[in-house]
Amino acid sequence: MPDTSGRQSWLNRTVLGVGLTSLFSDWSHETATAVLPAFLAAIGAGPAWLGAIEGISDGLSSFAKLASGHFTDRLKGRKPLAVFGYAVTALATASFAFATHAYQVLFGRAAAWLGRGIRSPAKKALLAADVPPGAYGRAFGLERLMDTVGAIAGPLTALWLLEATSHSFRKVFLWTLLPGFIAVASFWLLVRERPAAPRHSRPFLVGLKALPPPFRRLLVGVGVFGAGDFSHSLLILYATRMLTPGHGLAHAASIAVGLYTLHNVFSAVSAYASGWLSDHVSSRKAVLALGYGLAGVTAILLCTGASSLWLLAVIFVLAGLYVGTEEPLEDSLAAELVPKEQHGMAFGTLAAVNALGDFVSSLLVGALWSAFGVQTAFTVSALLFVTGAILISRLR
Repeated sequence: MPDTSGRQSWLNRTVLGVGLTSLFSDWSHETATAVLPAFLAAIGAGPAWLGAIEGISDGLSSFAKLASGHFTDRLKGRKPLAVFGYAVTALATASFAFATHAYQVLFGRAAAWLGRGIRSPAKKALLAADVPPGAYGRAFGLERLMDTVGAIAGPLTALWLLEATSHSFRKVFLWTLLPGFIAVASFWLLVRERPAAPRHSRPFLVGLKALPPPFRRLLVGVGVFGAGDFSHSLLILYATRMLTPGHGLAHAASIAVGLYTLHNVFSAVSAYASGWLSDHVSSRKAVLALGYGLAGVTAILLCTGASSLWLLAVIFVLAGLYVGTEEPLEDSLAAELVPKEQHGMAFGTLAAVNALGDFVSSLLVGALWSAFGVQTAFTVSALLFVTGAILISRLR
């Protein structure tokens, strides 16, 4: 969908501001996430606490995205809500430094993820409002690329800080305030709020029903795909198990982490590349369907029980490519299918569907792997991926 104005003006201060904000915010909380399991162990909390902290926080974030999406469409200005969300996340993440019990970490993580949920629909609506429709793919792709760069920088920073502070977890958590508040300042100073038409105040359910039918069909495809879209921490586990017989557990675990870093690099590159491609072809949905198809190929390769390092590298690269394609293209299609005055509700609903898919897939694939083995688990994933790709390709 070539667009001359998009080629000339899409890379503006709002796009850069949102991208920088995503980079520094992800850098902040991924630094904390990298050391969180070890910190919990140090204060006497086991895996059950970690699971509860992550599960409750993710659930609250999902509900917050849905509610914030509805609420932000009723506001005269969306920017203060997004800035507030980023500030809450930065402060709550740093609060881990003062925790002495696991329940305090739970409260801090839940607050941080509530902040993420609050800001997400407003951020995406502001981005879409300041970009020509023909450049949605590039804009959302650049945002996702910079977010992924932050996700790569976070764990590396955590490793450096642990060495520099003699393994002081509390100093690492306090350091996260620096990139966290750079993210807040970037959004406040750079992102523009475009004047908008008066927004109608609708009850929540009425707002959901008012979303266009093509968008609701997009949600079906995203939901089916998401039900098979397993957490990529399972890839690390898979690689570790497959490489252990030949390399030993410790070396296999190190190789698996290296493969995951490779995965993140390709995810970052594909986020922008797929967005750029979607802006220059006649059908954005075709690029998203292709990404879903790559997920299907990834799952099929996982079914083979790959133990070759080179084949595992191919699997991690493909997984990175499809993950990088998913979110920016889903957001771009949502922005294209829904009027601007409903963008908040659309992005909030899309995020909630994705969160539900993450929850279902984590339970489904993990349970199938435990009960029936790798082949069964990833065969089911492959079927869901392919079905999702077909549904997306049939969108009008």
